[in-house]
Amino acid sequence: MDWLSIIPPIVAIIIVFWKKEVISALLIALVTSEILLLISDPERTLWLAPMMTVDRIVDVAGSGGNTRILLFSVLVGALLALIRDSGGVTATVQRIMDLGIAKTRQHVGALTMFTGIAVFVESNLSVLSSGILARGLFDKFKMSRARLAYIIDSTSAPICILILLNGWGAFVLGLISNYQLKESAVSILWGSVWFNFYALFTLAIVAYTIITDKVHGPMQIEEDWAAANTGEINIQNSHPITAKDEQQIPSKSRFMLLPLITMVLSMLGFMFWTGNGDLTQGSGSRSVLYATTLATLLAFILVVIHRRFTQREALRISFKGMGELLPLVTIVLLSISLGASLKVLGTGIFVAGLVGEYLPIFLVVPMLFIAGGIMSFTTGTSWGTFAILIPIGIPLVQTLGLQPSLVVAAILSGGIFGDHCSPISDTTAVSSLAAGCDLLTHVKTQLPYALVAGGLSVIAFTLASLITTA
Repeated sequence: MDWLSIIPPIVAIIIVFWKKEVISALLIALVTSEILLLISDPERTLWLAPMMTVDRIVDVAGSGGNTRILLFSVLVGALLALIRDSGGVTATVQRIMDLGIAKTRQHVGALTMFTGIAVFVESNLSVLSSGILARGLFDKFKMSRARLAYIIDSTSAPICILILLNGWGAFVLGLISNYQLKESAVSILWGSVWFNFYALFTLAIVAYTIITDKVHGPMQIEEDWAAANTGEINIQNSHPITAKDEQQIPSKSRFMLLPLITMVLSMLGFMFWTGNGDLTQGSGSRSVLYATTLATLLAFILVVIHRRFTQREALRISFKGMGELLPLVTIVLLSISLGASLKVLGTGIFVAGLVGEYLPIFLVVPMLFIAGGIMSFTTGTSWGTFAILIPIGIPLVQTLGLQPSLVVAAILSGGIFGDHCSPISDTTAVSSLAAGCDLLTHVKTQLPYALVAGGLSVIAFTLASLITTA
């Protein structure tokens, strides 16, 4: 397919920014990808494209890992609705204010970032925990939901790929372990932490926005709106589930804190359990689903036994919350489906071919970063980018004598960079879901910061390559 393989993601991105509508963009891109696959198969006709599209979605939804992600996304709606309508969010915000933990906007931002860092075992859990905790605080201090989405999104993946005692580390370690190198796979992976420039720059920029309380570009527009509309939420740039966050009468903070603490702690326990005692070998998708299910069940029981709601009312609120997040769940499903179709189409392999064999040695590493960014941006997956580029990058270590940790770091940085910029990334969708921010608003406001960190990373990888190959 060569260059034709990049048409579907380009179609999706054009429609997203043109029509400001994500679901139709993903669906049209998916159909386009399936049409291109049919063209490459002379035994099939183009009129099969709609059926092939449906089959692709069914196949993706039938995967255990993907099904768990979708169920997790639906359950989040029930959990958020229960802790919101019970008054738990408002009560927790009031409690934090009374304790003096969040006296200023800087305190609120720091608390949000710290929560994302503390929950490093799984990126979705990191995003969800910090997003739920900080929503009411951001509204209280008239800080935009777009800013919240940026902080949690730009903290979760970078911290997960830097600490590595999680599923991310286990996945990358498994990819590296397939090759015989002078250094062990573990030492190469840990050595990549100091060269993971995009993750380091991104965390530094997030910290800068928190400490200085300054934002720039489209984010400033959202902040101005939030400042001018005291106690309100920009409904146009929020999900329906967020519209009533600050309209509930404060009740008991336990309605929010106990489910949230249960979710975080049980996530750790389930990671150990699914990994047979090894945290790094645990299943992230299983653990986050089990933890969210347990937290939702606890939230349901709490509001019923404390007579906040009857059982019937709690069920109605739960299903209403699930329904409010169905558009986001649809986006996640279509994003995963498009990624699966693009993998068959060979989009990732074509983009990886951007790293040519005739580049000067010192440009190979920065080009791996750029290729990873383009691949992750066009496919919407960082893990898929790792899986494709590491088998390309490690042989370059063996043949060109490059620093292995630097090569791995460039690939990991590129995957996260593209994922942060991509409007078709499921991680972007989950972040906007957790913050209660419109998906396109999140992409638009986060993009300038991601591009700055990406530009600095290209310079840093080039300098590091010059030094290590000298």
